[in-house]
Amino acid sequence: MVFLAVDDERPALYDLTSALQEVAPGSQILTASSGRKALELVKSYQIDVAFLDIEIGGTNGIDLARKIREMQPDVRIIFVTSHDSYALDAFSVHATGYLLKPVFSEDLARELTFAYPEKPQKRIRIQTFGGFDIFVDGKPLSFRRSKAKELLALLVDRRGGTLTSREACAYLFEDASYDESQSAYFRMIVAELSRTLEAANARDILLRERNQLSIDPTQFDCDAYDFLAGDPVAINSYRGDYMSCYSWAEYSVGMFEDY
Repeated sequence: MVFLAVDDERPALYDLTSALQEVAPGSQILTASSGRKALELVKSYQIDVAFLDIEIGGTNGIDLARKIREMQPDVRIIFVTSHDSYALDAFSVHATGYLLKPVFSEDLARELTFAYPEKPQKRIRIQTFGGFDIFVDGKPLSFRRSKAKELLALLVDRRGGTLTSREACAYLFEDASYDESQSAYFRMIVAELSRTLEAANARDILLRERNQLSIDPTQFDCDAYDFLAGDPVAINSYRGDYMSCYSWAEYSVGMFEDY
């Protein structure tokens, strides 16, 4: 997620960026102390949320918000000011929020929640931060075979990308050679995964076509997917662990560390 913080007062700008770092660690925070610099940044970056002071030197923050909206219509605007008398003017440009200085992390977190309201939850939720689990209607799904669960985790890691039997076995069994015996065992794992999902009325998340497997990301919620989509709650929930129970997952950790 990319934030733009605009304020001509250095202490206020520092307080705002510090609060943003606390609430949404790993996000990119761009700063500007003038309207001109802010517009230059808007030309170069896709901004998710812009935090604007109402009075920025010789620039009116309301007018700046209009110009930013003309350049990027989907940007969220949150005004941060010492004056509560500008609230009506702020909402005339459809501001998402209005904060009074000094800004505290709790207030900032609340405004970001309003800016990105919680979406309707789906029946199926997959958790990847820390270990790996799948929940259906709020209840964790149990697997008779651990490799069936690991196969599902591997498909979630691919985010809708396909895997052949041979490719999947290379992850699941690492150095073991792919032969008829391993192929037969893998078919058992796929069958077990299908039965487990079917029993929970969650079969639609698994897609099978010839010798390829994938999952349908539209059928479930996932913390990792939300993180990559810029959800501040998901970003704040990441603590450096991603599917830590599987060695192959370490190759994907960089997606979150570099965000």
